[in-house]
Amino acid sequence: MNDIPCQLYLISPLDVGGSFPDRLREALEAGPVAAFQFRVKDVGADEATRLAIPLKAICDEFDVAFVVNDDVALARQLGADGVHLGQGDESLKNARETLGNDVQIGITCHDSRHLAMEAGEGGANYVAFGAFFPTSTKETVYRPEADLLAWWSGMMEIPCVAIGGITPENCRPLVEAGADFLAVSGAVWNDPDGPAAAVRKFADILGE
Repeated sequence: MNDIPCQLYLISPLDVGGSFPDRLREALEAGPVAAFQFRVKDVGADEATRLAIPLKAICDEFDVAFVVNDDVALARQLGADGVHLGQGDESLKNARETLGNDVQIGITCHDSRHLAMEAGEGGANYVAFGAFFPTSTKETVYRPEADLLAWWSGMMEIPCVAIGGITPENCRPLVEAGADFLAVSGAVWNDPDGPAAAVRKFADILGE
């Protein structure tokens, strides 16, 4: 087990236009957040850049790592703190060559110990396992158990991220199993009381 307590890793909704920058600021003001992942789909490069710039500025203001999903070129252009790659995205090796050693690279490993070991040996800065619970954010094919987190954290120094349908109500077993980060989206942005209330709920649990 790592000594650093589990931290919150926010993932954006697909729609980050309109008032979303204000909602992001509200969330970051409410409690500790380690990272924010910019995740948009079917958006051209220019539009993605336009949407990302104000969000990165807010993250910089709060000293929150800004991570770009899937897009190494955009991460480089923005000077992002990290990039998150799925199994079908650009290779870890190519991303590292493009971005250098100072940028954090995370890899989706689903429920696979083999993929996680490969990512760790390839120089990933973190691995992500999931989906642990049903989620409406994206189609879920893989459903790992919490013992995967315990196995990884007991053996590897590289942090692990738990993702998929995580809420303040169901996250405790993942934290106790050894997750270094909880990646959450819908539980924060869709909270009926607003994103700040959701971040505070997570902060209460992660601060125990």
